Amino acid sequence: MLSNVLAIYRRELQSYFSSPLSYLIAAFFWLLSGFFFVAFLLGPEGLIQQVAQRDQLGANLPPIDVAYELLRAFLGVMGSLVLFVMPMLSMGLYAEERKRGTLELLATSPIANWTVALGKLLGVVTFFTAMVAPLLIYEAIAFSAASPPLPPQVPLLGHFGLILLAASILSLGMFVSSLTESTLLAAVGTFVLVLFLWLIDIVADRVGGPAGAAIAHLSLLDNYNTLVQGIFDLGSVTLFASYIALGVFLTAQYIETLRFSRR
Repeated sequence: MLSNVLAIYRRELQSYFSSPLSYLIAAFFWLLSGFFFVAFLLGPEGLIQQVAQRDQLGANLPPIDVAYELLRAFLGVMGSLVLFVMPMLSMGLYAEERKRGTLELLATSPIANWTVALGKLLGVVTFFTAMVAPLLIYEAIAFSAASPPLPPQVPLLGHFGLILLAASILSLGMFVSSLTESTLLAAVGTFVLVLFLWLIDIVADRVGGPAGAAIAHLSLLDNYNTLVQGIFDLGSVTLFASYIALGVFLTAQYIETLRFSRR
């Protein structure tokens, strides 16, 4: 079983690293992330400028933990950025298989459908992790100048949360991609679905009461922000794991339905 997952994983990962569209998406991601990092740190309203203004005014204000505030602001905007980028990465996971006519081969192969879905998901999550890796270089350079140094668990939990958030979106996007052969429709459908989950706390506020509290717990944004603050919350990790498992399960079930409908 593991060998099948690894075979699908290698095939999917190779397709991402050989696709010009993937590099275009990565370049877009790196350009925007670099822009926001520099703006938050060195921009006219950036943290360095804020600290300099405080020093000039001599105001008796509490000091700013520049490294921590930079990490929170940067990962906060990275969370919003993946909302737009992940649907572009997940849109072809099954839609391209439909377009090429290879989905039926996958559906009727002796490999379990959840194995295929898991291998595909691991491939695209690995590609996203490779996209995040260059960001760590300039983060490490900036944070190395922090005094006192930033506790290592804070950036580790923040980036762990970013990977979990991306994997959740990609898993749900994979299911949406299995429903259509149009990559554009898959991307738009995933974006709408994730946007709802991203802003579900607004719905929860309207509902109120115990039901509202239960709905608010499903919010991607709230649970992501908890990890970005350097707080390890098992409930948040479990929620992201549940979204990932749900996407794989729904995808496998839908492909299984296709298999029976074509017998």
